[in-house]
Amino acid sequence: MDGYFSSRPHHQLRERVRQFAECEIRPRIAAMEAARSVQYELSRLIARQGWIAATVSPSYGGMGVGHLGKTIIIEELSRVSAAMGAMAQASQLGVAKIVHFGSEEQKKHWLPAVAAGDCLPTIAVTEPESGGHVLGMTATAVRDGDDYILNGRKVYVGNSHVGDVHGVVVRTGPGSRGLTAFLVEPDRPGFSLGAERDTMGLHGFSFGELHFDDCRVPVESRLGEEGDGLAVAYSSSVLYGRANLTAVSLGIHRAILEETTRFCTERIRYGKPLYELPNIKIKLGQLQSRLMTARLAAYHAVHLLDQGLPCDAELMNAKVVNVESALDSARAAMEIHAAAGLFTDRPIERYLRDAHHIFAPAGTTDVQLLRLAEVALGTTKGQWSQRLSDVVRTEEFAAAAH
Repeated sequence: MDGYFSSRPHHQLRERVRQFAECEIRPRIAAMEAARSVQYELSRLIARQGWIAATVSPSYGGMGVGHLGKTIIIEELSRVSAAMGAMAQASQLGVAKIVHFGSEEQKKHWLPAVAAGDCLPTIAVTEPESGGHVLGMTATAVRDGDDYILNGRKVYVGNSHVGDVHGVVVRTGPGSRGLTAFLVEPDRPGFSLGAERDTMGLHGFSFGELHFDDCRVPVESRLGEEGDGLAVAYSSSVLYGRANLTAVSLGIHRAILEETTRFCTERIRYGKPLYELPNIKIKLGQLQSRLMTARLAAYHAVHLLDQGLPCDAELMNAKVVNVESALDSARAAMEIHAAAGLFTDRPIERYLRDAHHIFAPAGTTDVQLLRLAEVALGTTKGQWSQRLSDVVRTEEFAAAAH
């Protein structure tokens, strides 16, 4: 199942990431689950592999393997540890804002550091009261000479406690053109982190709170122009967030199938392997079918994205299919394991817990279905995938011309 839209370099990349995940991450999982705390050192180790810069141009030190290559990286990390897959994808969300909206000076400063593993960026949009409603945010930035003064609070920020620079979208005026984005380092006066909180799953990954109390940020740290904040948020959510979370779900789903197949082969019932029971074999077939369908949806969407083709609907559908399929397969796997799946010496209960964490970010299933209904009705208002990919393709063409 490794061949969808993939070439030999993609297969080689997959093998490198898989070997790393098996050798460096899997031995740490038991300790990660027991500690339930942020994995600083492991996050840095993953970053030093260069994988956070999957979509960064080689001219800035990046890999330049596109969204398909990025999906391979996240899937293989998530197959072993969804927490570390989530860590990688969250930083790649942070990369998006710099790639698409950073000035040349910002790109030269931050992107080589990302590629070297010295910088883990984040994106901070969600707020306690507005949730996923971007235009409902109330955190503010007020211009004061050559600075902006930020006030407010952001929640559910991926890599909150390991991030080196936070891409923060706040309100500078009314309406959809009243949002602006900034790059904020965590050592700036007036910036603070909320306390770490225990979570159901993704142990080792941080998604916490950022607080701004008269936090002064220079104009040079603004991403794009005033009023570009909505586009900055959408570039992370639409182009990267949906595809990235799809890849995390895909990795979890693959792990579910592999672990359940192993269990059904090793467990003996009535003198035969468990999979010989017809009802069990049917469930395994359902798991296999779901994974194949989900995998095709995931890789087809990012293939279109890499081609610069409009694919908002495909990205939304890929997240719906992968998230829901992984949850369905996790429940079916738990039924197959029965009581054996309830103990933490087997990973199936971890997969079930982790799968639930991917449901809400970048839009719940209901949000995706509402947008897909607009596709069916012909009432969509443009394609973010095409708009933002055109920016990158134009820049690449201009660079090649010189």
